[in-house]
Amino acid sequence: MTPTEPEEDPVVRPFMLTGGRTRPQHDGLRIETQLHAIPGALSAPLRFESRRIVELCQAPRSIADLSAALRAPLAVVRVIVADLVTDGYLRIDEPISDFTPELIERIRDRVRAL
Repeated sequence: MTPTEPEEDPVVRPFMLTGGRTRPQHDGLRIETQLHAIPGALSAPLRFESRRIVELCQAPRSIADLSAALRAPLAVVRVIVADLVTDGYLRIDEPISDFTPELIERIRDRVRAL
């Protein structure tokens, strides 16, 4: 490889990672959803991206963080994560409080007023 040639990553089509599925099995996974691997998940017989997600989720991570770390589309990561949640390898860390749209709008309005 010469210095002017860009490095090439092996290309794997996203649908190959999800078995052709485009919708997650578990509903309600947003890009900011925090996930944490259960104890013992690293010893499970997981492959490729699933194993990497479990490794990354030893500390809580969002789906957006996982997508960036894997350099994979969000939709693909959501499908893989949903499988891992359904199979019991990841748990969803519930937020301490949910911000309602009304509260977010009030905060936005007050910030604009500053």
